[in-house]
Amino acid sequence: MRSSSILRWGARINLVPVLGLRLLTRQKEELLLRTALITGITGQDGQYLAEVLHQEGYKVYGLIKGQRNPKAEMITTGFPFVELVEGDLQDLSSLIAALEYTQPHEVYNLGAISFVALSFKQAELTANITGLGVLRLLEAIRLVGGENNPIRFYQASSSEMFGKVRETPQTELTPLHPRSPYGSAKVFGHHTTVNYRESYGLYACSGILFNHESPRRGIEFVTRKVTNAVARIKLGLQDHVALGNLDAKRDWGFAGDYVRAMYLMLQQDEPDDFVVATGETHAVSEFVSLAFAAVGIDDWESYVRIDQRFFRPAEVDLLVGDASKARSQLGWQPEVSFQDLVTMMVEHDLELEKQKLP
Repeated sequence: MRSSSILRWGARINLVPVLGLRLLTRQKEELLLRTALITGITGQDGQYLAEVLHQEGYKVYGLIKGQRNPKAEMITTGFPFVELVEGDLQDLSSLIAALEYTQPHEVYNLGAISFVALSFKQAELTANITGLGVLRLLEAIRLVGGENNPIRFYQASSSEMFGKVRETPQTELTPLHPRSPYGSAKVFGHHTTVNYRESYGLYACSGILFNHESPRRGIEFVTRKVTNAVARIKLGLQDHVALGNLDAKRDWGFAGDYVRAMYLMLQQDEPDDFVVATGETHAVSEFVSLAFAAVGIDDWESYVRIDQRFFRPAEVDLLVGDASKARSQLGWQPEVSFQDLVTMMVEHDLELEKQKLP
């Protein structure tokens, strides 16, 4: 069957007539819009980023694995402006198909096995998705975009790459020393992004994001585990929370602030890598203390039990980022303070748990 084509980005896109007028109409309409594809659309960052892009006038696509993904309904209901497309970071052909369908101007790779503790138990899976998934997506972009590739790519790198830190604070030039399979996979993805930028001229950026949280954070992460437990303790639904290393220090910010930096990176004249952080570091114990204080409980130690199961095999003791480059070149800065972030999360979980009460 012969196919017709329309011109987009200066490259031709084949349209098979059997797809009908509906597809042609959709693509003509989208010629007037900037389009973006987000992997990891069901995570907190994917959700906040989708909102930012929608507000900026983008047509937003979200990559989702499987026809019966249990989180698909959450996106279609809560974010009706997002069109979901099937794809898998473990499968190159599905990524090529997703790119050919969506024809994105920008691709944000937020998909990963992102829970560090799980990466120790499922190291191979973590490497395959969090590491090799970056390679597959970049290769798909290279193949689909063609010569003078117009697709801009954002890679979600992580402060976990610094691991056993060589200097404090950490910058874009700080040597990497990951201390988990997750951190190691992120290092691979980070270097692969730089390699495709330098080898093929792709507009490819890495955002080295330090810890960022929100009420949308998964319950398995320590911050959300704490705020949810505090809410339940306040309501008399549980009597303690089991935690690991309370002395570990992190640079915590608000995810809603950090996704704005992602967007800004892809709006620059030239691609580059940026640390995104608050420049402040706080111990886990401080996060816990503030969370309990938000519900009027001062003696938080009596509600916390230390459980060795939650200690990492190789700990990352201190992370704090220097985001001077992002501030000066992107004009970005965090807006939500550490204390406000903790309070926001506790208040959300209080309301959430109250709604579950009979």
